[in-house]
Amino acid sequence: MLCVAQGYPERETMTGERLRPQHLEHRRVVVKVGSNVLTAGTDQLDARAMAAIAEQIGALCARGGQVVLVTSGAIAAGRHRVGASMNDGVLRPRDVHSRQVLAAIGQSRLMALWDELFEQSNVVIAQALLTRYDLADRLAYLNARNTLLGLLDIGVVPIVNENDVVSVEEIAASAIGDNDNLSAHVATLIDADLLLILTDIAGLYTADPARDPAARLIERVERVDDATEQAARGAPGARGTGGMLTKVQAARIATQSGTHVVLAHGLAEDVVLRAASGEPVGTHFLPTGDRMESRLRYLLSGLQARGRIVIDDGAALALLRASVSLLPAGVVECNGDFKRGDVVQVVTRDGRTVARGIVNYTSSEVERIRGKHSDQIIAVLGYEYGEEIVHRNNMVIV
Repeated sequence: MLCVAQGYPERETMTGERLRPQHLEHRRVVVKVGSNVLTAGTDQLDARAMAAIAEQIGALCARGGQVVLVTSGAIAAGRHRVGASMNDGVLRPRDVHSRQVLAAIGQSRLMALWDELFEQSNVVIAQALLTRYDLADRLAYLNARNTLLGLLDIGVVPIVNENDVVSVEEIAASAIGDNDNLSAHVATLIDADLLLILTDIAGLYTADPARDPAARLIERVERVDDATEQAARGAPGARGTGGMLTKVQAARIATQSGTHVVLAHGLAEDVVLRAASGEPVGTHFLPTGDRMESRLRYLLSGLQARGRIVIDDGAALALLRASVSLLPAGVVECNGDFKRGDVVQVVTRDGRTVARGIVNYTSSEVERIRGKHSDQIIAVLGYEYGEEIVHRNNMVIV
């Protein structure tokens, strides 16, 4: 039986408590659950902690919500399964190859447990393993988007994880680097209303609450800035790959695309339902951008830029104030080897990124026409693909 839109009757939780119908403020939600929540602070997956998450997601689906779950835990599941080998030193906890082996062992066990738990709420799940290359390649990006949206349309809960067996980004901290940032890109990918990041702390604090007794919870963040990231700096959890900083960075990505972000304790009572209902919980990061067409959100992710175009101050001002197209006259330099149709970064002379966009010309062609007026393109190249190097409809200001 699929999880389909229907009325939400009062129902009991696993502890016998009653869940009351609530207003659904955010219908499409990405829930990211970290290893420290899934293990409840132990060295293995905690079925009760996972069951609480699955039950709440099931209740959210029953109200007509759509949920994508971004889960960690494959390495933890693998570590528990081969505990003797870990103790004998055959596999080393911080070795990338060893962690890939553990992920391969643990992924099926993780999904089997999720499947069993979601089945109790009559929810069908689907597995989706992604890497940064799936988000960097335009065709793969669109395929992933279409698949996830198709699953949501029929009431299935996609469960997403980084494909650690073939990708070391999560393990070795590269371009995606952890499931926090992966969840932000997934939220952008599917036009999510809310990204809920569940961790083992109540939210973002003014300082590390474990070290500073005066630290206080920041309940609302209007915009992620340098001060916000400074408050988030600290070491990752013992079982996680990210830290508070990666969560704030994920919030920056998602809020720029118009998605609300809530950072909260994963074991707090009914945290998923409360966040989706708009109830204040944890730290709420407000959207800083408008909802964008998917092509522009793709550009904003910045994962797939093939080169850089350096522009003068006048062109930068025009782009920022008037959202105009980028013409050859404003280009002073071209870096990288890109083709027509690739995505490039548009930067100022001092290296500040102004925009990202799809180019109409190759890097060698841009080098030949830079600084020229648009009506000179044909004379220089012998042909033209338009008077703009980047059209405003294929560009997003950052």
